[in-house]
Amino acid sequence: LVSCELSGEAPLSIVASSGGSYKVVTSGALDREQASEQRVTVVARDRGRPALWSSRELVLEVSDVNDNAPVFEEAAYSAYVAENNAAGALVLRVQARDADAGANGRVSYWLAGGSAGAAGAAPLVSVEARSGALYAQRSLDYEQCREFTVAVRAQDGGSPARSSTATVRVFVLDRNDNAPRVLWPAAAARAAAGEAAGGAAPPFEVVPRSAEAGYLVAKVVAVDADAGRNAWLSYELVQASEPALFRVGLHSGEVRTARAVAERDAAKQRLVALVKDHGQPALSATATLHVLLADSLREALPELSERPAAAEAAAAELQFYLVLALALLSALLVLSVALAVLARLRRAGPPAVGALRGVPVSHFVGIDGVRAFLHSYSHDVSLTAPFIGTLCPGASFRGEVDVGSIFSLKFGGHGRKREVALGWRFVLCVFIELCFVSSFLLLTSVIPPCILYSQWM
Repeated sequence: LVSCELSGEAPLSIVASSGGSYKVVTSGALDREQASEQRVTVVARDRGRPALWSSRELVLEVSDVNDNAPVFEEAAYSAYVAENNAAGALVLRVQARDADAGANGRVSYWLAGGSAGAAGAAPLVSVEARSGALYAQRSLDYEQCREFTVAVRAQDGGSPARSSTATVRVFVLDRNDNAPRVLWPAAAARAAAGEAAGGAAPPFEVVPRSAEAGYLVAKVVAVDADAGRNAWLSYELVQASEPALFRVGLHSGEVRTARAVAERDAAKQRLVALVKDHGQPALSATATLHVLLADSLREALPELSERPAAAEAAAAELQFYLVLALALLSALLVLSVALAVLARLRRAGPPAVGALRGVPVSHFVGIDGVRAFLHSYSHDVSLTAPFIGTLCPGASFRGEVDVGSIFSLKFGGHGRKREVALGWRFVLCVFIELCFVSSFLLLTSVIPPCILYSQWM
């Protein structure tokens, strides 16, 4: 008879079967992840004396079943990303291991949800299925989302599939990408917000002339959307009408008088304060403060009622157009006078006495023995037809002709002076008339803009 036995530490046993055969069976659970193969030695002995035996080593390979889920290296991850990163930047790489073999141990990664905080439902990161690398989907902004969490699931390829989940917490690091924003003075705050001032006068801080050193004038209020050192603000006075009169607190932003107000100090003071953060590089903003030195409101009102810069610019523009209109009207006036004089000179032809040149003196008719034409006045003369024929050859007349009905003769220097005087009177009348017309046009072009300007003021 032959008996068989096993030697070794494997969870196996050998049992006899019918017909002198034996079976090797498991005596406990096999775990491929602990031992992928089992080695045992089978010893067969007979019952003779001395007993003889032989042995054979058995190698058993344990096949895999999907009995292990993927396991992450860390249950929770933390990642730090500076804001304003480029889209597609690597955030973190997670890794999970599966002790199974083959498809049962092949791990894939998926996003299983999470919280994006203030960023809303838009995905901020993505994960690569094979490598477990998390990439930023877009540029992150610290001021919108300072931190968020995502859940990453690792799943194997077994059937049924097994999976596990890890939490990734992403912290967005701040960068100095926001300049300080001035909240007070109000004019600076409106300018920072992009609102149009519309030419309105800036607000004034009234300081009595009896103020001593340390008098609180105003406080510059500013905020910075960044964090940490990037949001630490400091204040300094960079411009002032009287640099020695005011000072500003380095960290408080309080504007105070550095000395007592003197009589020589101007009533209006303009201060420019610089607000700067401590980031790298540092960003800054300016706040303009208008101070009025006056002991009472009655004293301050005349200073406040002065025209603002926008009104002065409008007045300068109006003055330019008025000067231009006056220049055009003056040019039109000069041109009109020149044309009138030229037309008058062209109408004045040669003197009428030119037709009598060459007539002998003896042909003139005398009155009382004195030649009438020596007088400086004109006379009506009646001439006979033959005499007219000698003056105007080819003309036919019957009877006596009244020369005065044909033309008038003017002799002597006084007549010519009278014609010139009459010409200049005509020009003077034209000039006066054009002056009236130009004045009317000038008034109609100037008065409406002036009325509008006074109403605007």
